Amino acid sequence: MHKKLKQFFFLALIGLTSYAQVENEIAPPNYIKSITIRGNTSQSQLPIIRLGEGILLEFDALNGDEDDFYYKIEHFNFDWTPSSLAKLEYLRGFDNQRIVDYENSFNTYQIYSHYTLRIPNRQTKGLSKTGNYMIKIYNDDDELVFSRKFIVYQEKSNVGIAIKRSRDVRYVQVKQSVDISISSGDYNFNNPKETIKTLIVQNNNLNTAITDLKPMYTVGNRLIYKYDTESSFWGGNEYLFLDTKDPRVANAATSSIDLKDLYHNYLYPDIIRADRPYTYNPDINGNFLITAVDGNDVSIEADYIWVHFYLEHAEFFENKSIHIYGNFNNYAIDDSTKMTFNEESGFYENKLLLKQGFYNYKYIVVDEQGNLNEGAISGNFDITENNYKVLVYYRDLGSRYDEVIGLGEGTSVNISN
Repeated sequence: MHKKLKQFFFLALIGLTSYAQVENEIAPPNYIKSITIRGNTSQSQLPIIRLGEGILLEFDALNGDEDDFYYKIEHFNFDWTPSSLAKLEYLRGFDNQRIVDYENSFNTYQIYSHYTLRIPNRQTKGLSKTGNYMIKIYNDDDELVFSRKFIVYQEKSNVGIAIKRSRDVRYVQVKQSVDISISSGDYNFNNPKETIKTLIVQNNNLNTAITDLKPMYTVGNRLIYKYDTESSFWGGNEYLFLDTKDPRVANAATSSIDLKDLYHNYLYPDIIRADRPYTYNPDINGNFLITAVDGNDVSIEADYIWVHFYLEHAEFFENKSIHIYGNFNNYAIDDSTKMTFNEESGFYENKLLLKQGFYNYKYIVVDEQGNLNEGAISGNFDITENNYKVLVYYRDLGSRYDEVIGLGEGTSVNISN
C-alpha cells in the first residue's frame, strides 16, 4: 500500500508539471504609466540583473488617489512556467509588502503619484538564485494591477556573439543571424544538448526572442551555434523618434504645439519606408528615456503630454491593423496603440499620453490572428543597427531550477558575411 501511495503522488506530481501554465506579463490599466524596471547600473528597458545587484521599479499612477500598492516576486523556469522552488529558497526576506516610497507630482498639469520600489530594502533583502523572475504589483483588494519580467544572471560561462548576414541567399539583404560560442570555464557541462538552453533577444524585446537552440557541435569546452536560419532575425529599420523634453518648443519631429487641459504635440506625418533605401539614423533601439529641460527631479516634475501620430498610408480593407510599437509600453499591442484611418485627412492617426522624454517608436502591421509584421511599413535591411543579447540557462542533472550562467551582448554595426 505504501508503495502504491508513492506511485500515486509521483504520477500526480508529473501531471501537475506537465500542465504547468506559461505565465505572461499583465498589462497595466490606463491610469498606470511610465513603468521602468532595471538594475542599479543598467539603463536597459529589458531588466537583466547581475546576482547581488539591486533592482529599481518605478511607475506613475494618474488617478490622483494615492493608492497603496503591494509587490510579490515569483521565480520561473526557462519557459516561464512556475519553478518548483519555494519562496524561501530564492528570496531573502519577505515580499507582499506595501510600496512605501511615493511622491506626488509637482508643478504639472497632469496630477500623478510616482512610486519607487528598491530592492534590497528593509523587508526584502534580495534574491539568492539566478533565473527568470516576475514582479507583480497588487492593489489594496489584492487584485493584480500589472506584472513585469526580469532576469537574474551570474557569470559562470563566457558567451561570445557574432552578428552575420543571413546564410539563406533569399534573405541576405533583409535578415541578421546570431552566431554563439559558449565556453564552460572551469567545469564541464553534463549532456549540454539537454541541460543547456539559450535565449536570443533583439533590441530588448522578449516578444520576438528566439529560444532553446541546441548547440550544433562542441570544440573542446566550447559549444558552437552557427545556424543558417534558426538564429536569424528580420533586420528591421532604425526606429523613429519623438522628443518632448520641452513641450513648448517644436523640434525636428513636431509640427505644432497646443495647450489645452494638457500640452498636445502634433508630429509631422510619417511615411512608408519599406520601399525606400536604408538611411542610417541613430536611435536607442526602441527604448525611451524620461527627461525634461525644466525641473530638478524629472520623476515628479516631468509632465504628461498628448502626442499625436500621423502615418501616410492607404486604408486597409482586409483584416489588418496598424499599431505604434516600442518599449514605451513594453511592446504591448492593444486598443491604445491602434491607428485609425481618417478619411478627411487621408492619414492613419492616433494619440498617446506620454511622460516628457525621448521615445523611439515604429509602425507595425498586425493581422486578425495577432501576427506582427514589423517590416511591412518600416522595411527590413541587413545593415540596420540592432542590439542583441544572449542568455545561457543551465539545469544540471538533479537540479530543480534553471540557472542563468552567462550573458553575451553584441551589435550589428560591424555585421559581416
